[in-house]
Amino acid sequence: MIAVLGEGGFVVERSLSIAVAQPRCTDHDVAANAVAHAEAVLAADARVVVFPEMSLTGYRLDAVPVFPDDERLAPIVAACAGTGTLALVGAPVPGPHIGVLAVDADGARVVYGKVHLHGSEADRFVPGEPAVIDVDGWRLGLAVCRDTGVPDHAAKTAALGIDGYLAGVVHADHEAELHAERARRVAADHGVWVATAAFAGPTGGGFDRTSGGSGIWSADGALIAGAGAAPDEIARAVFTR
Repeated sequence: MIAVLGEGGFVVERSLSIAVAQPRCTDHDVAANAVAHAEAVLAADARVVVFPEMSLTGYRLDAVPVFPDDERLAPIVAACAGTGTLALVGAPVPGPHIGVLAVDADGARVVYGKVHLHGSEADRFVPGEPAVIDVDGWRLGLAVCRDTGVPDHAAKTAALGIDGYLAGVVHADHEAELHAERARRVAADHGVWVATAAFAGPTGGGFDRTSGGSGIWSADGALIAGAGAAPDEIARAVFTR
């Protein structure tokens, strides 16, 4: 928990509620997917909601980049305004990057581009840099899919000073344990909370069946909350120190 001085000089402990969401996805349909994201934000009851890799478009490498001022993001902005949520949404973004849009009551902004591109991703996208965002005094490192499998990525992100490591991924159904293994490694190596949002149901790029299994792990590597394999499931936990 974060200790801050409240009224009268009393120490107040502050925690951070995190959810990982795996909404249903329609390939290339940003408007429909934004509605599904908004529904997830409303259901999650969390300060931060993490979504899978390219969750707004599906894992389609030919998808048109989504700009922060895209009017189709309005349902997510409205949901965040009503709940006080920061949504970390996966999308192709200007750069072009396989990126993360941070959406809140004030709109959207690009906060991250995937660093470690995989295979044909490098034909269409450029790599980003390690990045950290601050939410209510918590420093949260960001990652997208393959980033989580490269120990150097977590090390460079941790060197920026982090309390948690948040990732959006897409894995095939037979890779259901992969993001859990990676999350436990990051927690063990750096002593931080880890939250991974994984696709569930079909998406593009040959992923007819995806793993689901989004989860949140404590700094000692214990699974605190997990989702199943079905679309629209959400897992929620509270980061504490």
